[in-house]
Parts: sequence; structure tokens; C-alpha cells
Amino acid sequence: MQATQKNEETKGSRGDVLRLSPSDNVVIALRDIAARERLDALGVPLVDVVPQGHKIATVPIAQGENVIRYGQIIGQARADIAPGEHVHVHNLGMGAHQQDYAHASTSCALQSISGARTFQGYHRSNGKVGTRNYIGILTTVNCSGSVARFIAEAAEKSGLLEEFPNVDGVVPIVHGTGCGMSSDNEGYATLFRTLAGYAQHPNFGGILLIGLGCEVMQVADLVGGQPIRADGALRYMTIQNEGGTRKTVERGLEQLRGIAEMANKAARAPAPISEITVGMQCGGSDGYSGITANPALGYASDLLVRHGGTTILSETSEIYGAEHLLTRRAESVEVGEKLIERVRWWEDYTERNGGEMDNNPSPGNKRGGLTTILEKSLGAVAKGGTAPLRDVYQFGEIIDKHGFVFMDSPGFDPCSVTGQVASGANLIVFTTGRGSVSGYQPTPCIKLSTNSEMYARMSDDMDLNCGDIVTDGISIEAKGEELFEILIRIASGERTKSEALGFGGVEFVPWQIGAVM
Repeated sequence: MQATQKNEETKGSRGDVLRLSPSDNVVIALRDIAARERLDALGVPLVDVVPQGHKIATVPIAQGENVIRYGQIIGQARADIAPGEHVHVHNLGMGAHQQDYAHASTSCALQSISGARTFQGYHRSNGKVGTRNYIGILTTVNCSGSVARFIAEAAEKSGLLEEFPNVDGVVPIVHGTGCGMSSDNEGYATLFRTLAGYAQHPNFGGILLIGLGCEVMQVADLVGGQPIRADGALRYMTIQNEGGTRKTVERGLEQLRGIAEMANKAARAPAPISEITVGMQCGGSDGYSGITANPALGYASDLLVRHGGTTILSETSEIYGAEHLLTRRAESVEVGEKLIERVRWWEDYTERNGGEMDNNPSPGNKRGGLTTILEKSLGAVAKGGTAPLRDVYQFGEIIDKHGFVFMDSPGFDPCSVTGQVASGANLIVFTTGRGSVSGYQPTPCIKLSTNSEMYARMSDDMDLNCGDIVTDGISIEAKGEELFEILIRIASGERTKSEALGFGGVEFVPWQIGAVM
């Protein structure tokens, strides 16, 4: 499915249903529709009550026959389905499915947009540009998390930052791992990449790194070899070497002052849009996600790529069944194969841990009209627009190419965003249909509502309503352009709703892989 695809309307007398592709054998309800109500678009009365965002059969579908949405298979009928019948978990399920990956068969570079569009960002000594200027207190292990918070609280109470107006705040980055793990396996390497990525993130003007002293993830290993930050704005200590909690807090405050003096020298200055890197997420999805907010984000993604910027699609378990749409857009066969290698890894990972790839959608997704992971994935992939897939990265691996890329991650949103931020995302865009609330310091999160009803109910948390694509006939292109302008404003310092509400304190969630010992 392409982000710029035009939805084919097969509306009833009041514009009640929407067909997404001519080959679909279901349409989407645009409102709650009563049983036995007759729609001109169907020619038959509805068999059941069908909630907004859910699917209705348009033709007879035999048991075992494919159900088609977006012109793609979303599952097989579990029983015979009559025209006008509600299509959902009671009669639609996963079946055997094979995809033709056709690596790099449709990859086509987007036309570049030349011009002087800029944003106001913080230029770092390594050439990266930040959209915020925080000081981070980064922890190697859960055991140093409370002390990191004590230092941040002490800095706030003392009014330390009042002397440094260019610093946005102090962000303690705490987590639940760092010890009780092997020091030589995939889980350790993943955590190491994540912490190192945060330590050098352009939205941090400086870092205070704190360990306990005896943990597996040693401070010395993180800072050894080569400097994490080229600007030297990193200080580190361990609680055991400092002599305990109180002495570490006192020493930490001293170190924060020196870091703040360095960070305060930074000031916003014009930067090319090519220095914006957007992590793209969807959570609490519904039947509208693949119709409104996700394709609008896909259009904005294409605009950013055309300006030389970077967008990151992730959540490998939530592109399952739609990965063939990405492999076809891969810049090379090798890139396509890298994506499929990660999909195969996930199939093995879920199997050996007693899970399954169709352990999704969540109950909330299903209430919103999504039935199978195939259906959810097809809508999720729309966030990636139409640009060529330039490369595939591991979780938290630094993104070193401009354009549209993929980073491997779970579908659990805080964990996936954590990886994207570690990889260098200086903005996050999050689409939601059920109403996810979250924020991700040090990277601002822009939340898009997929439907107008939820936006009206939760407008304090949502930055942009995309439901008007359905309710008011706003085009996907117009909404994508509106979002693109919001990206530039947020990157330049305008605050998001989640920032105003104070989110970001608990959303750092490294991906824990492997045994806890």
C-alpha cells in the first residue's frame, strides 16, 4: 500500500463505508451501523451491529477464502461469511501465508526538493544537530537509578539551572537491567548500544554517567577505547568509589554544574532539514490507523526524505505479513535480505519463548477493528511512505545514512522508541487510535490521532487530528504537509503536548534479550 494511495469511496446514502482498494472484499464502517440497516453501497441489510472502524463483507466469502483489505491478504475466513456480515475475530483468522519478496524490484528514488528550508537546532561538535538541549544522568545499572533521580531532584530544588537558560532540563535515564546478565551475548551488546547511543545523542548537551561499581555493564567499558562524546561534555562516577549515596549526590551536583556550563554555551541556530531524524511509531491502533494518520505520516516521511532528512520505521513484529512491501522498495537485494533475516530471527525468537507472531493485535486494537497481525502490519507499514528502503539496522545501532530506514525492535512502544532514540532520532511521531499517552525525553514526541472522536476526547494529549481525513474530506497529502510543518516547528523548540504534561520519566525501556541470572 502506498501512502499517497487514493481510497476508493463506496459510501452509502450518508457516507457510511469506505473501500480501500478495488480488489477488497470488505469495506470499513465510518460510523456505528445498526443490525438490519440497509446501505446503498452494499445492496443488502447488515447482518450484525458493526462498530466504527470495523469491517463489513461486500460479497460472499467462503470458509478458508482470503479476506482482502488494502488489496492485500489479511487472513482467511473461519466460516462462510455473507454480504453485510461483520468481519472480525469470530470469523476471520490467520492462515498459512507466503510472500513474494521480490527484493529491490520497485525501488525508485524520490525527487529531491532543493531549497533553503531550515530549522533552529543545536549544533554539536560531531556534526549532529539536536532539537533539545538537555543534560542527561545516564545509569549503567538499575542499582544506580535511585541515586540518579536523587541528583536530578537535588538539582531542581537548588535552582541550579536558573543560571543556565539555554539548558532545557536534567533528565535521569534509569532502567531495570545492567546486571544479572552475561557480559558476552546479544542482550549485553544491545544494552551497550542503547546506553552508548543515549550518551552521544544530539539532544543532550552533556552527560553524567553513574554506575554502582560492581555491575556487569561497567562504566569503564562504556567510556573506554574512544570518547563517547567528541565535545568532552561527559563526566562519570560510581557510587561505591564515591563512598555511598550522599557523597555521590554531592559530587554529582558539582559535576552537573560543570556540564551545565558547557551545555549552556549552545544556542539554537539555523540547520538544514536534512539533520532531522524522525522515529515513526504507532500504538493503540484502530481500524482508522491505516486510513488516516499512518498514510499522512507516510506522506510527511516522503517530504522529509526528499529534503534529505531521515525517517526510521521499526516494530519488526508489527510489519509481519507486510514485509514484502518493504523488500520490494529496498535499495538493493542485500538490504531486502537484511530485513528478512530479522523477520526470521523474530520467528525463532517468539517460538523459543513460547510466543507467536500473531500474538498481536492487542485487545484494544481488536476493539478498534483490527483482527490479525497481517491487517495491523499493512496499516503500520503505511507510516513509511513510498521512499526506497536504504538500510536495516539493529536495535540502537547508530543510523549512518539519510533517507528511509528500518531499525529492528519489538512492537512494545516504549522499548521501540528507546531504540530509535539510541539510533539518533531527534523527533518521534506517534500515531494512535485508542489514545496512547507517552513522551520520550530527550526526544520530543508528536502524537497523531487517527479518528476525530478520540481527538475530541483526548485533545490535551494529541498534537494533530488526522480523523478529519474521513470526517471532513481532508486529503492525505494536505494532512502530511501540515504534519511536515509541525515537525519543523517542534524541531525548532515549540513544545509538544507530552512535553507540556511532563512525560518522559519512565519511558526509557531498553530491550532485554536473554536470561536474567
